[in-house]
Formats: sequence, C-alpha cells, structure tokens
Amino acid sequence: MNIELHGIAGPLGWPEPGCRCASCNRLRRAGTSHEPANVTIDGVPLNDFAWTEVSGGHDIATPHGGRILLASGPGSTPAPVPDVEYDAVLLDMVGSPEHLGYLRRAGAVTDKTRILPLHVDHRISSPTELQRRMGFWLCPQDGPYRTLLLGGSRSGKSAEAELRLAAYPEVTYVATGILREDDPEWTQRIAAHRSRRPSWWRTLETADLVGVLKSASGAVLVDGIGTWLTAVIDEAAAWDDPSQIGPRLDELVAAWRDTAARVIAVSDEVGLSLVPATPSGRAFRDLLGRLNQRLAAESEESALVAAGRVLELG
Repeated sequence: MNIELHGIAGPLGWPEPGCRCASCNRLRRAGTSHEPANVTIDGVPLNDFAWTEVSGGHDIATPHGGRILLASGPGSTPAPVPDVEYDAVLLDMVGSPEHLGYLRRAGAVTDKTRILPLHVDHRISSPTELQRRMGFWLCPQDGPYRTLLLGGSRSGKSAEAELRLAAYPEVTYVATGILREDDPEWTQRIAAHRSRRPSWWRTLETADLVGVLKSASGAVLVDGIGTWLTAVIDEAAAWDDPSQIGPRLDELVAAWRDTAARVIAVSDEVGLSLVPATPSGRAFRDLLGRLNQRLAAESEESALVAAGRVLELG
C-alpha cells in the first residue's frame, strides 16, 4: 500500500493567509508552504474509498484489505474500531500526540503500522520541530535508554519531558516532589503537571528513585532530580553537612547506569542561578551540579531547555 501525502496542512494551509504568527512568517520568509491535507493511496484519492464514520474521524477500507484510521481535522482524535490493527494512521500529531499512545495501548497501532502526521499548522513552530518530535514518537520504545533534561525554573523542561513520551502506551511518572497539603501553591503546581499528562499514565509519588530504576521496565519519567536530592537530605537530616549523603548519590548513579527502562529525568541546571546565600544552599547546589554531570555521563541523550527551546547536548 503506497500512501502519498500531497498536502499535510490544516484546512487553511500553512502558512495561513494573513496570519502574522512567527510560525507562518518563518515559512513565508523561507519561501515554503504546505497545502491542506490531500492523500492518495496507490494513486487513488482517499475520497474514492469506502469510509466508515468513527468518533473524531474515519475508518477506511482499501480494495486490497488494508485499513486506515484518519483524523477528520485539527484537534480530532479518531476512535479505533475494536479488534482492528491498522495498516496506517493519519493523525493530528501536532495537537494530540498522546492519541498515538492511546491507539498503541488499545492495540490499534502496532510496530507494523505506518504513522503519518496530518492537519499540520502553526500550532507548531516549524517543519523542523515537527520532524524532531516525530523522531521521539516513532523511535523504538524499549530500553535501556537514558535522557537527562536540564533547565532553570519555568524553563519548560518538564513539558519537554512529557512531550517526548506523549506517544508511549505505558509511562510511569515518578513525582519525587511529594504533595504538601499545607502548601496551596505547591498543590497547584502538582495539579498543573497532572492535567498535562494522559490519564492512563501511572503516577508514583516517591523518593525511592533507586528502587524504581532497578525494577522498572517500559518508559519512566522522573520529575525531578533536584526534589529527590532535597528529600534525601531531609531524610538523613543532613542539611548541616549535605556531603554525608554521598553514598546515596552513588546508589542513584549506579541504578541509572544499570536500569532496563527507557527513562527521562528532569533536573535543575543550577549553574545558571544565583549563588545561594547560605552554606547549606551552596552545598546543595554543588551536590546537584555534580550529580547532573554524573547522570549526563551515563546518558545516551542530554539536553538543556531554556524558554521552551531545546539545545541538544549530545
């Protein structure tokens, strides 16, 4: 089955006529444009095939027995027909990448399914950014594979971690910052993080990160290393001398090195912040900075996130 995309954009094309956003303007300046979605299969327009309406899209049967699931437009999440393994899915990967995770979880998308983005528009910054994200969503899902994402406060590092795993069918989210019922602002932060994640992700609120890494399989998101370090120092009552928790750091690095999971960990890049005013604060900064270096050295990927932009560190 030969699927050709003669256009991948939303109904108004990309760039959209008259739109002054940065995404559309980049394409205009590059002399590039993408036509509205237009698909042929073995040279035959998609509209010539038998369509069955499903919630959010269409189930399409080809004359040779192929099955295709098509999103009807931007923001649509087509429901699969039960017990069907699709040969191809054409989805709004810009707006709803987590729907691919849902389809994988339901068994509708397998390793043999061709996955194509459709209805692409200025909700994403550029075709290069789409290609970058598709690389995460189409890559092999097994481990071991380790990624360390660094960034300052409100840099977008947690959102980037969640984005990279959005299309995975099974994700364990390890929240090392334990919910504090007496802190409304912290509670709001935790709630905001939860609302971004797919409902089927499993959440663990624990500081036993070593145990998680030793036993985990599949995909794991750790958010984050800084709050884990705080919890470890609290547990050891070691704020007067944080260096005494050195063995716990060694345990974490060893578990990170030996894990069988595909794991992404978020950590604070402390080298860009103000110098702490207290000895314990400076000791914490130094411990976390060195721990970041050790984890990065044992990672297949590491990246720095600033203002929602990602710089791959290799």
